[in-house]
Amino acid sequence: MRPRHRLATPLVALVALAALAVLAVAPHAAVAEPPAGTFSIVARDPATGELGVAVQSRAFNVGMAVPWVEAGVGAVATQAATNESFGPRGLALLTAGLTAPETLAKLLADDPGRESRQLAVIDAAGRTAQHTGAGNGTWAGGRTGEEYACQGNLLAGEAVVEAMARAFEATGGELAERLLAALVAGQQAGGDKRGQQSAALLVARPSATRPEYRRRYVDLRVDDHPEPIAEIVRLYRIFEGADLAPAHLRYAAEFRAAGDEAAARRELDRVVAILDRALARPETTASTLNGLAWSLATHDFALERAVTAAERAVALAPEDSGIVDTLAEAYFRAGRYDDAVAAGRRALELAPDDPYLAAQLRRFENRWTELGPGESPPGE
Repeated sequence: MRPRHRLATPLVALVALAALAVLAVAPHAAVAEPPAGTFSIVARDPATGELGVAVQSRAFNVGMAVPWVEAGVGAVATQAATNESFGPRGLALLTAGLTAPETLAKLLADDPGRESRQLAVIDAAGRTAQHTGAGNGTWAGGRTGEEYACQGNLLAGEAVVEAMARAFEATGGELAERLLAALVAGQQAGGDKRGQQSAALLVARPSATRPEYRRRYVDLRVDDHPEPIAEIVRLYRIFEGADLAPAHLRYAAEFRAAGDEAAARRELDRVVAILDRALARPETTASTLNGLAWSLATHDFALERAVTAAERAVALAPEDSGIVDTLAEAYFRAGRYDDAVAAGRRALELAPDDPYLAAQLRRFENRWTELGPGESPPGE
């Protein structure tokens, strides 16, 4: 048996070397890529200039490959037999001044795998372009509308993209909210016929003070989950309270500094909408409610809602001195001075060595009101 093993080992090596030789002779030979059924939407919000992509797939980590966005430039969704280079290359072409249709045509022109690709592009002016190669199987295709494009492959049927389009058009408010509504509707209509595994939401927004928002204003991914759309919606609800509401307040300040009061009011109204959604959900955490209440109270906006949120947060976490302090701040800003003092005393009882809370209580007792949004009391 040993001589046979000695003969078998070089034989295997020769076969492996022969395979490598074939690859070396034809390094650019087309290699068939496995299909990866997916549905996505690219869209633009003309009021804010936001551009975004939302996507779901029965494949791991779809957010790594499909969505590409840049504020002031455009968005790309590259899927099916995914050519990930279409993302950065597409954004570069848009940056150079090409329109969405011109960019799509340029990307596909020299692509030998174009018939297995699916691609959607939207530019900064809201123009869209789509491509679904003939080799994408059934069902594959898309729908376009004003400032958006929905597309998918290996879907349960055409109803998936039709439902996505209807949901996007019917939903108001945040671009991210509308993109998620499209994903939910697409899944309810059958989605990827192979099932679910991963999802992603990527939105970019122009900002004069926050350059990081140009590529990642909203960036959420679920890489491996039995219900990734439900999970990304859950994560978004946390994100909007923790990160999106403060972002809107930053934009409100930015617009006010530029003299655009209408735009500033729009941003503040979106914070209120986030709070109203949070209050409507029984599972909203004390931390989320506390953050929203503090943001609104310290900007002297929607103070009664801020009080409501803070009271509910305290009911959920009555021993948290920071949360009780937020309630005191909300009461104080709303002119409920006695309630503010009582809550301030309770916060200090919970953390008697905290100098900030001691200064807060002095402020409430003396009714100091000269603090601006987000400022701290004297003695902090």
